[in-house]
Amino acid sequence: MQGDPPTESVSLRVEHGGGDVVIRLRGRLDDDAVARCWKQATSEAARAENHLTVDCRGVDYCGGAGFAMLVALEKAAKESRVPVRIEGLAPKFRDMFDAVDRRKLEQPRTPERGHGNWVADIGGAVAMRTGEWVQETEFVGEVTAGLVSLGRHPRRLRLREWWLIVEKAGTNALPIVALISFLMGMIMAFQAAMPMRQFGVDIFVVNLVALSISRELGPLMTAIVLAGRSGSAFAAEIGTMKVNEEVAALTTMGLEPVRFLAVPRVLAGVVVTPVLTVYAMVIGIAGGLFVMLLLGFPLAALTNQLAGSLGADDVLAGLIKSVFFGAVVAGVGCMRGLQTGAGAAAVGDSTTRSVVTGIFLVVVLDAIFAVVYYQLDF
Repeated sequence: MQGDPPTESVSLRVEHGGGDVVIRLRGRLDDDAVARCWKQATSEAARAENHLTVDCRGVDYCGGAGFAMLVALEKAAKESRVPVRIEGLAPKFRDMFDAVDRRKLEQPRTPERGHGNWVADIGGAVAMRTGEWVQETEFVGEVTAGLVSLGRHPRRLRLREWWLIVEKAGTNALPIVALISFLMGMIMAFQAAMPMRQFGVDIFVVNLVALSISRELGPLMTAIVLAGRSGSAFAAEIGTMKVNEEVAALTTMGLEPVRFLAVPRVLAGVVVTPVLTVYAMVIGIAGGLFVMLLLGFPLAALTNQLAGSLGADDVLAGLIKSVFFGAVVAGVGCMRGLQTGAGAAAVGDSTTRSVVTGIFLVVVLDAIFAVVYYQLDF
């Protein structure tokens, strides 16, 4: 039996018997105390042959270093293939200890360089990508479940904070959306006016601009602007929270980070994007009409041509796209933020990945809608 306390703040007592080792801890497991008793505790744990018991009934404080030592004792026993049991840890410390992700503490194995290592590289890349797909699928499922739950219980939505998100993602984006849409309408009108004038059908520039803006460029450009502006902001904000361990604090308090952080932002994206899309349609068509006015066409002729070329189904086609574009942009931004690693550089990487992934998925989704609309003759 050994009973020499290594520090004044913690006492460590070890009992041996029949291959069993019992480590009794008392006092405060703070940084200084753990640093002094770590070596003795882990070495004694490695000597266990049948069973290891860590008695923490006398522990009245356990910090990060204390949790690290308890995990190290577990690891030392498991390496010796000895059953281990942590007893008597206070409930508030037990919850935090159980929340420690042991998998993240394991050092990644670096494959040895040699002949045929490309097979291991390919396998590792496939395994990593498969894991990312699983995480992304789980995220989509959690967001969908959160939206359904929010539809059943609307009072769970924190309206004040949600309106702040809507303001940042929607209202503050009006100037840039207006500028890009107006210039897009002007550019299309200028580019189409000269060739169509050669055939005497330059009045149909109005049809071209109206249909292109309402069915395609309005929702697409709005989604791209939101991906570079709001999606990146979501990724940076949540990524910073992840680095500062605020997301871990939410988990400790029993709150689900996806439902608490991602669901309100995805809902804001779904609501804001169609409104911005209609706004972009109006401004873009106005830009095209402005060019036609400069080319000498009367306003009455332009409005009549616009009324005859643009229908409700064209506007509806763009609005349907915008709902899905908003969900994708906001969801990707939140997902990349929650995937942020450690350090300031990781926040930058998550922001970049959110913009690239968001724009890519928006374009792919737009291509899918083009095929669907063509098949449906919509």
